[in-house]
Amino acid sequence: MPKAIYESIYKDLKQKIEADVFAYQELLPSENTLIQTYNCSRNTLRRAVSRLVTDGYVQTMQGKGVRNIYRPVAQTAFTIGEIETFRESAARNGHHAVTRVLLFTEFAIDQKQAQRTGFPVGADVYYIQRLHYLDAMPLILNHNYFLKEAAPGLTREIAEHSIYEYLEHTLGMTIVNSKRIMTVEKMTQIDEKYLMADVQDYNCMAVVSSQTYNSDGICFEYTQSRHRPDYFRFYDNAVRKSV
Repeated sequence: MPKAIYESIYKDLKQKIEADVFAYQELLPSENTLIQTYNCSRNTLRRAVSRLVTDGYVQTMQGKGVRNIYRPVAQTAFTIGEIETFRESAARNGHHAVTRVLLFTEFAIDQKQAQRTGFPVGADVYYIQRLHYLDAMPLILNHNYFLKEAAPGLTREIAEHSIYEYLEHTLGMTIVNSKRIMTVEKMTQIDEKYLMADVQDYNCMAVVSSQTYNSDGICFEYTQSRHRPDYFRFYDNAVRKSV
């Protein structure tokens, strides 16, 4: 089935749910009604609805229909099951995002760094420190490592805008999956300087470490994202599998 049709239906239904066109806990229009509305096949509509189920927007009920179960998440929230940039997350949450590059340099990975990042010893990488602001508030300090051979031509200016946009739209990379570990770690001096100077009663940070792979199976990025704990939110929609 054409992906464009399925995607457009998914996005339109998602937007209407978020805008309360379909009220919380109410049923969406019937399957036949939606098929007529979007002039699509039953399979195409069901694929779009399945995506909404996976994202936690709706619940299908045998013999009844599809119920809206979406509730807005407080503050800003990042999704666990998807790979999205800071700008994409900010736009989804209705906020304005700005990125400031604190450091942009290059070096070769040593033994200690190889154990942490997963890059081979001697690999050339770009190392970037970026401070992400949401509505003028500094919320996330990123320590980015990008494999230089996978991201040729990366610059400070690109890093201030969107690295993923450059990788996907300029270099033609397909980003496939990301392995993540979430921890709570002691605040560092750089955390305190850039994120926590005006925040009281916290001495720790929410930390998300990730290794991200492209369609060639290459780990092209290792990132440690250090989040202000009072604004840290990760959203997931868990589905219990039959046993």
